[in-house]
Amino acid sequence: TTLRAVLETDASGAAVRANATTPLGVGDKVYLQSLPAGFRLEDLQAIVSTAMTAAVTGSLGFEYVDGEDSAEVPQDLAYFGTGIVLNAAARLRTSSAKAPVTLAKEAFLVLTIAGAANAKVSRIDFIVHGERLGAK
Repeated sequence: TTLRAVLETDASGAAVRANATTPLGVGDKVYLQSLPAGFRLEDLQAIVSTAMTAAVTGSLGFEYVDGEDSAEVPQDLAYFGTGIVLNAAARLRTSSAKAPVTLAKEAFLVLTIAGAANAKVSRIDFIVHGERLGAK
């Protein structure tokens, strides 16, 4: 199964079609896509077709929708990697060597901004690959 999300920012660096109009800053979390319970995370590709501002990097991972962690499969905001370069056009793959996990419940795919604030138009497509094994 492939799940897709697109992050576009406007000329000020703010996320388009978001609930906030301020530019994305260091430490901001961007909730990109809902991931279903029982989804086995296998890989992620990020396509940076229009780069963010110089020095912008990020971490990609997941956080449970209900806000409660799971002892079975703890949420991990860096599951797919940290220090991901978002300031240069590229196709990027998962940069961590973490074993595949099956989500205990519905989660969000989350990008956490690092390095610098964004102040320009950008576009990044996120493609998550995995298996729908179903909720337990």
